[in-house]
Amino acid sequence: MPEVSVDPDTLFLRDQLALDRTQLANERTLLAYLRTALMLLVSGATAVKFVGETPSIVITGWLLIVLGTFVTIVGALRFEAMRRAICRRAGPAVSER
Repeated sequence: MPEVSVDPDTLFLRDQLALDRTQLANERTLLAYLRTALMLLVSGATAVKFVGETPSIVITGWLLIVLGTFVTIVGALRFEAMRRAICRRAGPAVSER
């Protein structure tokens, strides 16, 4: 699909609402990434700190911590890339909000 820049002054209400819904969906996706990352981090920390009786549990805990950090970074990068794409398509007036 070719990228089309839209003049914000000529947007209809439904078009503006569609842009708002897209921005909110992007924010919800970021929050889902962060929720998943937080659960991985907490699970890993719990495994290491409170359940870490065997080396396999400690290794699994550290892997979960690393995975949680990775999910956080990927989520933030995807959010920023999508935010830029939305702003580029919508024009400068939308990115100022």
